[in-house]
Amino acid sequence: MNLAVAVAAALLSALSFGVGSVLQQQAAREAPASDSLRLRLLLELARRPKWLTGMGLVVASYALLGLALAAGPLVLVQPLAATDLVFALPFLAWRRGISLTRPEAAGIVCTAGGVAMFLTVLPPPAHGTVPDVADWVPVLAAVGGAVALLAPAGLRRRGSTRTALFAVCAALLFALLDSLTKSTADRFQTQGAGAFLAWEPYSLIVIGVLGLTMSQSAYQAGSLAISLPIIDTLEPVGAVLIGIAVFGERLAQSPPALAVQMLGAAVAVTGILLLDRSPLARA
Repeated sequence: MNLAVAVAAALLSALSFGVGSVLQQQAAREAPASDSLRLRLLLELARRPKWLTGMGLVVASYALLGLALAAGPLVLVQPLAATDLVFALPFLAWRRGISLTRPEAAGIVCTAGGVAMFLTVLPPPAHGTVPDVADWVPVLAAVGGAVALLAPAGLRRRGSTRTALFAVCAALLFALLDSLTKSTADRFQTQGAGAFLAWEPYSLIVIGVLGLTMSQSAYQAGSLAISLPIIDTLEPVGAVLIGIAVFGERLAQSPPALAVQMLGAAVAVTGILLLDRSPLARA
């Protein structure tokens, strides 16, 4: 493992995703509402230069995330990658030619500081083995069941509820995608070209398309102030839990260190909620 590479790549991934999400959401809001949860939505958006630019940044973000996960554990990489809202809000302010307010600046500081607190007491990563298919069955069942329940419920709702339900689905799928990316990267490191014989690389395509469809539907249904905070909190939490359950990764071991981690997580969530209340994000 190379933790310096993991940290740098995770932060660059957050930057690319934050800016790309802003561009995608602005383009998705212009698409017809009848296209929600349909592949036709992606075909419609693919004709919009702004969305394609955002998509390019999201693809770059995913490549950087893959590099980070190849170099470090999920419990390190995902909290860093979840700081994309820290980059998205200043980008929105720059595009509109305005300054950040004090609550927005406080939200950025809390988010970044909370993530830093969480990571300072993280134990050294252990070198684990690539998980078997059996290790993935409970996770796949849990994520698949949740999405199967929440996505149809979102279609029956309107406004912020619809946006929130779609965002939860997107977050769960992205957490699964992050974890499968980690497994795929580990297989290529240990097996080389033999990794193409495993199931993980091909599952990335299916989960990736589903997650993209859900996230674009969330962006289309409402404000980034609803969708991004949900994705930013649930995706890293889900990925960290999968890292612990499937990959055998660890949080802090001693009660004081674990308390610092939980406090850091709470501060980071508070920062995201402050950013959620930003009029800039709600516009």
